[in-house]
Amino acid sequence: MTVAPAELLARLTEIRATDPDAVHRALAKRRRRPLLERGSLFLIAADHPARGVLKVGADPMAMADRGELLRRLLTALGRPGVDGILGTADIIDDLALLGALEGKVVFGSMNRGGLTGFRFELDDRFTAYTVEGIMAAGLDGGKMMVRVADEAEALRTLASCAHAIDELSARKLPAMIEVFASEVDDGRVRNRADADSLIRAITVVSGLGTTSGYLWLKLPVVDDLDRVMRATTLPTLLLGGDPGDDPAKTFANWKRAMAIPQVRGLVAGRTLLYPKDGDVARAVDAAAAIVAEKGRL
Repeated sequence: MTVAPAELLARLTEIRATDPDAVHRALAKRRRRPLLERGSLFLIAADHPARGVLKVGADPMAMADRGELLRRLLTALGRPGVDGILGTADIIDDLALLGALEGKVVFGSMNRGGLTGFRFELDDRFTAYTVEGIMAAGLDGGKMMVRVADEAEALRTLASCAHAIDELSARKLPAMIEVFASEVDDGRVRNRADADSLIRAITVVSGLGTTSGYLWLKLPVVDDLDRVMRATTLPTLLLGGDPGDDPAKTFANWKRAMAIPQVRGLVAGRTLLYPKDGDVARAVDAAAAIVAEKGRL
């Protein structure tokens, strides 16, 4: 039965106000599972709000209603073929309280300090999960973002990510690194979509840390992705991104990319949670079918 957003907010706020330890108990008893059960991985991304990204398409505040976001997340996580979620503690804790994380893979999002739209976006501080927090919550891995640019701010993020990769690897937990090739243009950070720039960024990030044994990449789908992926042997998940004006093209790009050996699945958020027709279940099912084909290759 679908629960109304207002009811979700009221229920969760009552628990948080009267029984704050309920979050710890819900996470401690959560049933876990192996990372790869079918050879592929399909995660729902829900860490956008913690960076101040609330926009979907033309609506600048689409993700601002937490109850509505949770309703959509519950729908997505309940669909067959969805392996799990990545998010910040506020979202993960809400979902744990709602019992939505049983048997799911859960990645904690770690660096959210680079608020979108500003130059210091490159200096992406670790303001969310720490490795210790991921362990304490019983999560399955940590996710970071790196915008590789020839700027001092990017260097600090690279160094912090290298340290976090080592800490996660020491605990045999996967580190998922979302990689962008970026530049500063008129005081704002912009991502470059050309293959050469992304290849360079991948080679930089792949060398972070003292071991790459538990390292995964999360990459945007760009033109000439086959050539881009020849830059690495690391298992890679595709980035969903903003749905844009042509979701059919987005799905077709995902389907083609699944034929690349290094591509092992998909991490998508806004494209699936806020589809143009409003049918979250149908969007998620279509994406799950694409990832399932990868698992059968």
